[in-house]
Amino acid sequence: MHIPFNKPYMTGKELWYISQAHASGHLAGDGQFTKKCSAWLERRIGCQRALLTHSCTAALEMAAILADFQPGDEVIMPSYTFVSTANAFVLRGAVPVFVDIRADTLNIDETRIEEAITPRTRAIVPVHYAGVSCEMDAIMEIARRHDLLVIEDAAQGIMSSYKGRPLGSIGHMAALSFHETKNIISGEGGALLINSPRFAERAEIIREKGTNRSLFFRGQVDKYTWVDTGSSYLPGEILAAFLWAQMEEADAITKRRLDLWGNYHQWLANLEKAEMVRRPIIPRECVHNAHMYYVLLPGLAQRTAFIEQLKAKEISAVFHYIPLHSSPRGQAIGRFSGSMLNTDKAGDCLVRLPMWLGLEESQSDVIQTILKLLD
Repeated sequence: MHIPFNKPYMTGKELWYISQAHASGHLAGDGQFTKKCSAWLERRIGCQRALLTHSCTAALEMAAILADFQPGDEVIMPSYTFVSTANAFVLRGAVPVFVDIRADTLNIDETRIEEAITPRTRAIVPVHYAGVSCEMDAIMEIARRHDLLVIEDAAQGIMSSYKGRPLGSIGHMAALSFHETKNIISGEGGALLINSPRFAERAEIIREKGTNRSLFFRGQVDKYTWVDTGSSYLPGEILAAFLWAQMEEADAITKRRLDLWGNYHQWLANLEKAEMVRRPIIPRECVHNAHMYYVLLPGLAQRTAFIEQLKAKEISAVFHYIPLHSSPRGQAIGRFSGSMLNTDKAGDCLVRLPMWLGLEESQSDVIQTILKLLD
């Protein structure tokens, strides 16, 4: 039996809610299910505003517009991240400045940020890798001292927290993902979270193609028109209806994922003691969401062989990012500050193991195969 790396989960209510959206006669954006999802995010995360988008990429692009990036401005981020983290700002003419990650969490190394700041720096974009928080107190203090914005890339961070604060509620803005590989899904989808009041009204305008349409529908203006830069960032109601079914079960989904994560962590402990792998490290101040389970192997050759051996056993495991500072586009338009030792190691050594609801029936097979291959 083939065991996939990911398998999208359905709670059982998704298709019913989609049919309700259709029956309401409204399948475009900002219908009843979009409003339910936005209210849920505002309540659970504690942000001032939550605006659903058609992807996390879209949410990051909105954040870049809101931050008013100009050509030549700089944005500090980890290199070990998805291309959208950089692309959103590059589209505004900004220069991504990559810094190394920590050896433990694989999050941006907060001690390396300050040395990367120049007079052109406008923002810091911490990426909460694997749903484990960056060291946000230190990052927010650096941003305060240098008058910078903090935009959390919390694509993997739904239902995670830092010192009791939900991820996405700490920076000035944040972006979430509901891609099919995430914990709570709509196939494609995302959200922009606003924590700074000065961005709230303009965010609505940017999301509505640069018009003040939302103000019009609330009766705050007598007609709507084009007032700012923007694009069409709304998801349709079909996506929102699917997402609402997932949000209703968010706590149960998270618990099941944590159980799967815990099984991996327990059974692979002896491999770590034997220095065959390194398991994830969760700082005490962080509550994670079991977004992924990964291991770090000793080197690139071992990782390549390991993935191929699992594939031969019909188990799909994958490496993650090619570090952006070593990619063709990253080298052409970005720069990096200092050593990238930990980033390069993660790029060569990290393997993501299968993680999806329903894996409970075959997870022991995955674990036993791993133990045999690496023993």
